[in-house]
Amino acid sequence: MAPRLLSCFGKGNRDSSSKNQNHANVTVDVSAEEQRRGGALLVELFSSQGCATSPAADLLVSRLGRGDFQLEMPVIILAFHVDYWDYMGWKDPYGSSQWTVRQKAYVESLKLDTMFTPQIVVQGRTQCVGNDEEALLSSIVNAPRFPAPTFQATFLRPTPDSLQVSLSGALRAKVDHNGVKVMVALYESGLVTDCPRGENKGRVLSNEFVVRKLEKLCTVKDISAKKTVSGTVNFALWEGFNGSKCGVAVFVEDNSHQIFGSQSIQLPDTI
Repeated sequence: MAPRLLSCFGKGNRDSSSKNQNHANVTVDVSAEEQRRGGALLVELFSSQGCATSPAADLLVSRLGRGDFQLEMPVIILAFHVDYWDYMGWKDPYGSSQWTVRQKAYVESLKLDTMFTPQIVVQGRTQCVGNDEEALLSSIVNAPRFPAPTFQATFLRPTPDSLQVSLSGALRAKVDHNGVKVMVALYESGLVTDCPRGENKGRVLSNEFVVRKLEKLCTVKDISAKKTVSGTVNFALWEGFNGSKCGVAVFVEDNSHQIFGSQSIQLPDTI
């Protein structure tokens, strides 16, 4: 991908742990609070430790995640670290070409001219510069909401280096013949990195909600809102995996990555 098609934007430039040996099953229900308040909105941040303006966006979504803005609707945040700034002198330890491909799909579906960081996409439908607080909050307030799925999650550690997540529940939204995909993201928070090179040389970078793994649970079509959907995903775990710092997000999307419902599930302490 040619560097001239990529941009790193600031606001105003554009509209510890050992491997867990526990092999027990754990089942988690969707919270009563989430059911009462209605479905959450999915907020995706495309960021890079190699982009000088991304740390401001990382801080903004961290504040969003801890409830600083007192929004009426719940949000689920996923931070995808792209890899196209790695050539600038610092290779983002959480960067992945898989996340770059996802962002490129948004560039196409939202009819944008270029890929850039930091970028935020809300519900797969609207986007803004990732460190623009006013634009972010406006996108969230005006985004369409959908019922939260009612998945129950069972967690299993088949081996110390893997996590198996089995899900069963209803999407709570009717799916037509075009179909949707049910995706499962494993994310990690509380990450701190000393950055000795690149655009953020000398800075200590903090990252929350960093997507470490993303798998498809299933593809469904022509089903009612109440029909039970089930499946299992397997995640290969990284060195130093710490379940207390991680969570799982389940979301329903179409082929253009428009979101039709999402649910957050915290990993149990025993995993």
